[in-house]
Order: sequence, then C-alpha cells, then structure tokens
Amino acid sequence: MSRIIITTESGADLPLEMAEKHAVQVVPMHVIMDGKDYLDGSLPVEDIYEYHERTKKIPSTTATNVHEYEQFFKEIKANYPGCVIIHIGYTSKASSSFQNAMIATEELNDIYLIDALNVTGGLAAIVMFAVDLLEKEPMIEPKYLVEKIEFIVPKSRLAFVPGSLEFLKAGGRVSNLAYLGGALLKIKPRIELIDGKLVSTKKYRGNMGSVSEKLMHDYLNQYDINKKYIYLLYSIGLDESIKVRMTNIAKEYGFENIKWMQAGAMISTHAGPGGFGIAGLEK
Repeated sequence: MSRIIITTESGADLPLEMAEKHAVQVVPMHVIMDGKDYLDGSLPVEDIYEYHERTKKIPSTTATNVHEYEQFFKEIKANYPGCVIIHIGYTSKASSSFQNAMIATEELNDIYLIDALNVTGGLAAIVMFAVDLLEKEPMIEPKYLVEKIEFIVPKSRLAFVPGSLEFLKAGGRVSNLAYLGGALLKIKPRIELIDGKLVSTKKYRGNMGSVSEKLMHDYLNQYDINKKYIYLLYSIGLDESIKVRMTNIAKEYGFENIKWMQAGAMISTHAGPGGFGIAGLEK
C-alpha cells in the first residue's frame, strides 16, 4: 500500500506544530514588499504592519509558481518513493496557485489535486479533516480519500472581520467613500467565501470586542458546525481579552477542540492587524 502524503499551501495558515505533528507538507506562497520577494513564513507579520504604517501601502502577494510546485512535488516523491500525494489547494477563484499546480503535475504520476475553494482557516479545516480520516484509516485507497475530501469541500465555512478598513482601502478593496463611511460609523464588513470567492455578506457596527461576539453568535446560529473542531483565527493585534471571550463562547456551544490559528504574512497582507475569524465544517 502506497503512503499518502497530504500537502497544502501557506495560505492555509496551518500552525507549524500541527503541520509537523501530522506530517502535512506546506508549499509557501509569496509576499512582495519594497521590491523584495519573500516566501510566506519567512517574513514577520509585524514587518508588514510597519511597512504600511510608514508608506500607507500594503505589500503585494503572488502565487506559488509552476517551477516551485514541480520542485515541491518531486522532492516529496524523492523522500517518500512510491508515495501518493493529495494536494488541497488555496481557492482557484482568488489565486493562480491551483492552476500552477495543475500545470506542474501534468507529467507527474500519483498526485491528486483538490481545489478547496477556501483560504486560511476554511482551507485548514479541510486539510485537518483529511489528516484525521487518514490517521483513522491508514489503509484507505487514495481515490476514496479524495472522494471524501471533495465531498466535504462545500461544507467548509469561513467568516471573518478585518480589524481595520485601512488594509482593505490600501489594497483597493473598498472605495474611499465606503472606507470613510465605515471608519466614521465604526462599521466592519463580514467577509465569507462563497463558491470560492471573497464576498462581503454583512456589516457590523461597534468595537472589535462586540463585533467579534456578534460574528461568533451569527456564524454558529447560521451554520450547523460539527462540534468536534472549531478554528478561531486572528491577526496579530487582536486583544487577548477578545480571544478569551471567543474561546469561552466556543466552549458554551459545546465544541470539543478549539484551535486558534494566527494569520500569516500572506493573509495578514489582506486582512490587516487585529482581525478575527472563525472556520469549521458543517455536519
């Protein structure tokens, strides 16, 4: 029976300890700042915030390219001869990364590619579903594991609110008028992945503490999330008291495992400091 290797991208924000514990291989995406190309994971998030503070600009981000994918998959094949790779990728609707992976694997064998149609915690939730299933059924046939992962993809739900509209404005994601109105009224948009695309589905008013709590209750009342795992997401700058409160709410709803995940450089470039999100799999 061939060994199955699960792979994903740095845009999943899978904590290093979780990736290492479960032998998930992660390929880095890119952050470009001050004309220099950084691999996601090599650039401290604080440097991004300092850059924005200094220039009022945000770095740009780019996908893992075809050559990098080729090298990534070939290295895994060399380290684990005869293995089967199941790659769970960043949504193809927001990045060319998945398309690049498809091109890179045209002449490689025993590699399955799954478009997660999700990012950060929503992508991580799918990856960890695959990991759990593989650990429970280590002899599972790759095609059956792929079928089960593909079935769960549309059940992954991610919602988050940015800590500030500054980064959305700097990245051209909101108009100046919308930014000024939102800033004055302390309005924060709720962002979700709908069919793989980032969509603003609701607006909240208030400070980050009250907004985070509203998001948490709305999300958990809207979606029937599997109680085994819930993933709580934050970008550096979120107040610790908010994290404590969100953890307690998750416990009140009966979640067995509450996993906090920090947004890396790739995601933080778009979300900015002090953001909060939640992800899980519907039953």
